[in-house]
Amino acid sequence: MKKILSISLSTLLLALANASYVNACTGIQITAADGTKVLARTIEWKGGNLNSKLIIMPRGQKNTALTPQGKNGHTWTNKYGAVGASTVQPEFVAEGVNEKGLNVGIFYFAGFGSLTPYNAKNAKKSVSDGELVRYILTNFASVEDALKGLEKIEIIPIGKPDKNGNYATGHWRISDNTGRSVVLEITDKGQRHIYENNLRVFTNSPSFPWHQANLNNYIHLSGGETPDKTMGQVHLFSLGGGTNLTGLPGDLTPPSRLVRAFFYAQTAPTPKDKYGAITQAFHILNNFDLPIGAEFAPNEQIPDMPSATQWTAASDLSHPTFYYRTMYNSAIRKIDLTQIDFNSIPYQVLDLDETPQETFHDRLM
Repeated sequence: MKKILSISLSTLLLALANASYVNACTGIQITAADGTKVLARTIEWKGGNLNSKLIIMPRGQKNTALTPQGKNGHTWTNKYGAVGASTVQPEFVAEGVNEKGLNVGIFYFAGFGSLTPYNAKNAKKSVSDGELVRYILTNFASVEDALKGLEKIEIIPIGKPDKNGNYATGHWRISDNTGRSVVLEITDKGQRHIYENNLRVFTNSPSFPWHQANLNNYIHLSGGETPDKTMGQVHLFSLGGGTNLTGLPGDLTPPSRLVRAFFYAQTAPTPKDKYGAITQAFHILNNFDLPIGAEFAPNEQIPDMPSATQWTAASDLSHPTFYYRTMYNSAIRKIDLTQIDFNSIPYQVLDLDETPQETFHDRLM
């Protein structure tokens, strides 16, 4: 057991050592006319396959969190069933939804996240940052419940610090079926900050307040087409639709992606129901699907993957359901939590795709 744990921790530490690869997650929030609440996001990693799995978390499952010393952290028993997708190893659920309609996701927070250093004396109330999504999903039914519950634990790193003593970590989006969504950021070696997410979008660094302020630089943007006008003897006209969004940033950085996601979400029509909300979420996030190679210099070796966007997920919080597609298969698949008996189903770790690379099929016309 200790050998297996050591291997898993080594894998995680290797991933964290290359954490600059995790730099392009984009999240959005959609509310349909019938009240359906949907949270969706992409997850990127250019350095190699994240070995993501579909995780089924039943009620009553007993858990012990990891610390730098091993599996000796906080213990808990799942109060609620949940479904999500992991990265690196099954314990590290990156995004998911529980049976009560609570959604949680972790987004990389490069250069700004700074956790409380691990103290062995506090092991029994310590939960690693990589396990926090799973911890919240299986313990709480609402944003308010989660925020109160998190006051009782230490959120710790299990990787190695950088030269400045900081640890690679993330910040978290926590949302429930009332429509409330908050951002949890931890800076300055343990200082927690909670922000109400009124933007309906989320990405990576810098801090959430910085992103809110940055949107003021794009006050001139709006949906629609710029009217024709004449300047002197020259008649000017739009060369295509959407010219009011000329100047919308198109690069891959988190600030630019947040601005782009904000305007796409704000200009999108209100879908009428859950079907419309889910399809709209995936269509908007198609714009953030990063082709492999775009983040590499000409002389760098590019991993053998079809995309840097390894999967995209959407959670229906009003009718608890987890939807996803992968870099190998663009078909949207779903797990309806309302059809699962979380008292009897076992804990499961499943491949996101039935085969590593599903084949293309001819369609006869």
